[in-house]
Amino acid sequence: MLKSFDIYSQNNVLKIIVALNLLLVGSGALIFMSRIINKLEAREEQYVQLYAKALGYVLKADLNTDVNFIWQEVLEANENIPAIYVNEHKEPAYNLNIEFPEEFTPEQKQQYLRSQLIEMRKKHLPVRVDLRDGDFGLVYFNNSSLLRQLSYFPFALLFILIALGFLAYLSFSSSRRAEQNRVWVGLAKETAHQLGTPLSSLMAWVEYMRSMPEQYDETVTDEIEKDVERLNTITGRFSSIGSIPTLKEENLGEVVKQFTDYLARRISTKVKMSVESNLPPSQTVRINRLLFEWVIENVCKNAVDAMAGVGELRLRMIPLNNDEVAIDITDTGKGISKANMQKVFAPGFSTKKRGWGLGLTLAKRIVEEYHNGKLFVKNSEVGKGTTFRIVLNKET
Repeated sequence: MLKSFDIYSQNNVLKIIVALNLLLVGSGALIFMSRIINKLEAREEQYVQLYAKALGYVLKADLNTDVNFIWQEVLEANENIPAIYVNEHKEPAYNLNIEFPEEFTPEQKQQYLRSQLIEMRKKHLPVRVDLRDGDFGLVYFNNSSLLRQLSYFPFALLFILIALGFLAYLSFSSSRRAEQNRVWVGLAKETAHQLGTPLSSLMAWVEYMRSMPEQYDETVTDEIEKDVERLNTITGRFSSIGSIPTLKEENLGEVVKQFTDYLARRISTKVKMSVESNLPPSQTVRINRLLFEWVIENVCKNAVDAMAGVGELRLRMIPLNNDEVAIDITDTGKGISKANMQKVFAPGFSTKKRGWGLGLTLAKRIVEEYHNGKLFVKNSEVGKGTTFRIVLNKET
């Protein structure tokens, strides 16, 4: 267990290291890209201001002034930044890098430019173009396609980092579950191995006692033999952990009834136990009887503990839709609080002063991993009781 604990601690440290690295890389990349985008945006705005000054110079120039150089090197050099010049009459007069659908008429183009102006006003303040006699026009502009694409990069990077973090989390969680499984299997098989030697000795002693009936009371020998058989059953259960169990078609009603009859004689006499079946008499399910009886035992003993040995324990078998059957195990115990509802199947969780808190964990694993079923808390009310439900696939 110490080795397992060390591995879990190391995994937690690795998770923190990976998370910090992702956070540092992501923060650094986002800051770096943000600076680049801001610089490009400022550069484009400066270029638009230069464009506005050049446009103002061209519009104010007289016919004798040569403006070809300014027109070609400044105005037409803009191949990326969408811009619209609005004249002193507040009408779109020139535009650059605005793509129109081919079928648009001149009127439709003007209408399209006005709609683009609305979008541009939301992005940037217009640049003033001074004209003659105090008149002025305005140049509206938008970010270039390159800048717009770069603006999406931080979101893409954030998504990639979240995906990497999620994959790393799944990897560590899978590693931890695998290690937990190895601990479970190792502990179970070691327990079965350790029980093997004293059991063999006890069986020999039972045979010895039977060979001398005049010295040993036969009823005592019978009871000892029953306990030895019980220990053999427990050993078989622990041996089955970690290996794929053999599932056979069993009559569910008979299995539950036979085992609860056995269990009823070994729990508190102050607990009233009842079994009700609404299944067809011939209803079968594919189960490993040895392990499934262990599930019933763990859930029922948990219920008896919740009632402090006094109350009513009811088992009810009912058919469900989708070719499933359910076993509801209801007690009149203290119930489960909302805070503990999510922890009830967690390894080591227990509200009792003694015990390992593994019974319900093992039961859930046997039902869900070995029988492809479900085990969950159907409902619970503090001070009134709890109902656990086991769901299995039925065979018709």
